[in-house]
Amino acid sequence: MPQKKHSIIVKADIQKVWNFVRSINNWAPLVPGYIQHQVLSDLVSTWEFKTDFGFIQKQIQLRVDILKWEEPSKITFKLTGINDKFTGSGYFLASPISKKETKMTGFLQIEAVGTFASMKNSMLEPKLDELTQELTISICKEIESL
Repeated sequence: MPQKKHSIIVKADIQKVWNFVRSINNWAPLVPGYIQHQVLSDLVSTWEFKTDFGFIQKQIQLRVDILKWEEPSKITFKLTGINDKFTGSGYFLASPISKKETKMTGFLQIEAVGTFASMKNSMLEPKLDELTQELTISICKEIESL
């Protein structure tokens, strides 16, 4: 199952980080290739974004279910493909370094299922690395700009 983790230091205290990531409306638009998202409840949202897989550009629709809010340090979620067969999970973890710095870690794990799953997973591996890194960096930059 393809999975990637990326950590970065954000120049903000842990409470400022939490205040940002506790709202999906703040970080969903930072997904690379973002098109739109819709919050269905406090724990469920749908996201739509475009991504490139080599020569193929794919529009992805997924459901994000928040599994656990652990203020002020961790959000755990489950991912389910709406227009494509895949499942996954992830988290954002904030660890205080000092009063003015927090280590932010983003983790994503996604697995294609069904027909051609092994081929899709091999194409997904490098894309997942890029997606995890870009999303984590974008969130940190946005927090620092507040």
